[in-house]
Amino acid sequence: MKQAQRRSASESKMSSQSVSEQQTLRLEHVKKYYGNHGNITKAVDGISLHVDKGEFVAVMGASGSGKTTLLNCIAAIDSVTSGHIFVGGQDITAVRERNLADFRRENLGFIFQDFNLLDTLTIGENISMAQIISGASPEVIDRRVSDIAGRLGISDILEKFPCEVSGGQKQRCACAQALINEPKLILADEPTGALDSRSSRLLLETMSSINEKLEATILMVTHDPFCASFCGRILILKDGKIFTESRKGTKTRKEFFTEILDILTLLGGDTGNVI
Repeated sequence: MKQAQRRSASESKMSSQSVSEQQTLRLEHVKKYYGNHGNITKAVDGISLHVDKGEFVAVMGASGSGKTTLLNCIAAIDSVTSGHIFVGGQDITAVRERNLADFRRENLGFIFQDFNLLDTLTIGENISMAQIISGASPEVIDRRVSDIAGRLGISDILEKFPCEVSGGQKQRCACAQALINEPKLILADEPTGALDSRSSRLLLETMSSINEKLEATILMVTHDPFCASFCGRILILKDGKIFTESRKGTKTRKEFFTEILDILTLLGGDTGNVI
């Protein structure tokens, strides 16, 4: 009987470890409150979720729903009030403040609205910055930059400066920056917010490509159903909680886009800002 119990406990532990390995991101009852006892804002109110390795997930919601606060907590830019956030199995809520910068550099990649490129550096130098800060050797840096640039189709512009390349090439450079350290998770906060419709589509197609071909795990915050339709799953927040979620599955992107619009209409959100 005891042997059976030990075997069951061992199998349960192995199963738990297997699930943990599949989950790049896991949140357990995460809360982020602002204010004092007389005036508390529950920006994130007890959210639990997971993102599996290789997923492309969008977090949506109206302004004030808590989506950007949630992303900031996952990025370890903001601390949680309570709960736990695991990235690659590591509880980031237990990481000391002085070690958070190293954690972000080693585990997270970021795609910014404005590309975050330095005008005085070449495209290749912009891509390599994170590797230089990490102390990688010149040989490793050159190999990594060459490999990622080749995968994203920007090998021919590595010696050019940002002002000399197109918006689409800048977008692919931004994606290369996010990938250079081989992060466990890529975070994107409204990445198309400052772009026109053509540039938005190019960026989203690039993000979809690195998700599918490079198996990058991406979590994107967006208010735009067009952006969200490129993802495999969406989580919609309302008042700091998960209101609902939807999976693309076998639907076409157009069908998924229509489904997202229907959900946002039910939620009472803004569907007017559609590309």
